[in-house]
Amino acid sequence: MDAMGLDPQLLGAGEVEVLHLRTHGKALIMPVVSLLLIAVASGFGYALPPASWQPVTNWIVTVLMLIALGTWVVAPFLRWISSTYTFTDRRIITRRGIITQTGHDLPLTRIVNVAYERGVLDRLLGCGTLILTTAADQPVTLEDIPDVERVHVMMTELLFGKDGKASGPEATA
Repeated sequence: MDAMGLDPQLLGAGEVEVLHLRTHGKALIMPVVSLLLIAVASGFGYALPPASWQPVTNWIVTVLMLIALGTWVVAPFLRWISSTYTFTDRRIITRRGIITQTGHDLPLTRIVNVAYERGVLDRLLGCGTLILTTAADQPVTLEDIPDVERVHVMMTELLFGKDGKASGPEATA
């Protein structure tokens, strides 16, 4: 879970942030593996060519290493760190993007069903996909939610109250 939370200025009057998180850290597994492979390949790239090919091979290896680091390590990390989910007592706010930031707000009053899916890897890592069905039958999927079962319970309580009865504006109409 992310301790920072959403900027309070982005919340409506009286709106309360319930949970702020980013996708599960499993998104960083491949960048870490890539970093290790790039380090090994770079080491071989610097060590193996004959001395007569220096410094040209060092420059080539350095450029290739920097391109690989940017593509397979830095960019995925920045995508992960810039993607957040915020649950409030009124809506779900998603934010993502490195250069161009995009956001989506889903009012809780539009959600009619909350479900989750967990594959084998997700169960091992403690995450899953939260599936929110809207009033327009358009499912919204939030992937790689850490501790998805707890988030599912929290969403159910936000939507239907602790007694299981619908809450919100449509419940009183």
